[in-house]
Amino acid sequence: ILWSEGQISRRVSELAAKSDFVGSSPAPIVVGVATGAFLFVADLVRKIDFSIPVDFIRAESYGSRTESNGAPIISFDLKVDINARHVILVEDIVDTGHTLSRVFKHLKSKGASSVSVCTFLDKPSRRKVDVQLGR
Repeated sequence: ILWSEGQISRRVSELAAKSDFVGSSPAPIVVGVATGAFLFVADLVRKIDFSIPVDFIRAESYGSRTESNGAPIISFDLKVDINARHVILVEDIVDTGHTLSRVFKHLKSKGASSVSVCTFLDKPSRRKVDVQLGR
């Protein structure tokens, strides 16, 4: 066990409180990377003090294998329009950076004005792609 339930809850609360988008119009959109991040997304948005739209995107790079092919594809896209909106991309684990890089580019191609990343776990020692975390 790396962290207790209480420690995780406190950290999620801290992350939710860090949002400097309170009162911004339009509100940012939270985009979770399915399916791994859905519990983290749920915990996070419940602790944000303002109404915020949520959607999910799915990127796959494993197929039926147990190791990533390093070239993720978007297999399930957003339903909400993110054009000219700030997106808070929520990921469970940032490992090699391949998935995060692909999803980030996809969100920008759909017109997101900016994208910041919130991840539950970061493994920089395994990074193969340079990705920016935070804002």
